[in-house]
Amino acid sequence: MSDITEVVENFVLPHLPEPFVLHAVEWEKFGGDMVLRILVDKPGGITIDETGELSEVISPLLDTMQPDPFPKEGYMLEVSSPGAERPLKKAAHFEEAIGEFVLVKLYQKVNGEKEYTGDLIAFDGKKLTLDVLDKTRHKTIEIPLELISKAQTLVKF
Repeated sequence: MSDITEVVENFVLPHLPEPFVLHAVEWEKFGGDMVLRILVDKPGGITIDETGELSEVISPLLDTMQPDPFPKEGYMLEVSSPGAERPLKKAAHFEEAIGEFVLVKLYQKVNGEKEYTGDLIAFDGKKLTLDVLDKTRHKTIEIPLELISKAQTLVKF
């Protein structure tokens, strides 16, 4: 987590009304702008109207942060659902995704590959175990958590 995402997460979390749950905070460049993306969910799913209402709560709240963690050039705020293809960033996300089809991208190769898709069959807090299809055979791959650059659930067709 970058400093801004951690600071924003810690700041927003206690102010998020129930039943909403903070899934993740992302800080990334989009075109020429910086985007602060706050991914929020609730049991049963979140509506577009609810994300709009939360944006109206969160935006003025972020303006009160001291010291201000944001660059002088500003940023765009996006409050949205994590969606069907959710980012997996925290240990709890991986635990909740056991049994789901996932995409995992790596900083360095594991068994000759830097990207895997497969069913997440286990997570022990330090490594993922994936069931991947290698041509026509299933095989099990273990991936250390520290090698993961990006992970998300995928919708399987």
